[in-house]
Amino acid sequence: MATALLTVLLLTAATLACATEIVGRVVAVADGDTITVLDAEKKQHKIRLAGIDAPEKYQPFAHRSSENLSALTFKKQATLDCYKTDPLKRKVCRVSVGGKDVALAQVQAGLAWHYKQYEKEQKPSERAAYASAEAEARASGIGLWKQERPVAPWDFRRHGVK
Repeated sequence: MATALLTVLLLTAATLACATEIVGRVVAVADGDTITVLDAEKKQHKIRLAGIDAPEKYQPFAHRSSENLSALTFKKQATLDCYKTDPLKRKVCRVSVGGKDVALAQVQAGLAWHYKQYEKEQKPSERAAYASAEAEARASGIGLWKQERPVAPWDFRRHGVK
């Protein structure tokens, strides 16, 4: 029992030690789920928004998704809760601007998918909010959900469609 408790405490401490908070100004928007933030020390951070996947460059609604993310973030102060680095060396972060969850706003606008492959990395309340937002956007037929059969970005990337 003591060993199990110690293991849980060490894992929790390791997870918390990996989490980083960054506060900075959004200086670039690459696409519907990637931004660049300049911190107070003038260091740039390439950020992948946690919990979502937006349309790829050659997919319908890619430009609208990027425009919406830009309207939400560009030249604004953002607070980032970063907890891992992806294979492209981007920090994966929860991003808020003015107290608003930017990734959730993308899903609510129908301009990103809730990235269910990584939902276990989300807090239960986030997971529920993102799933609900996607369901509502689908039911309302807004954004990319206007399409008859939208192709998820992970399927688009897997099949190399352009």
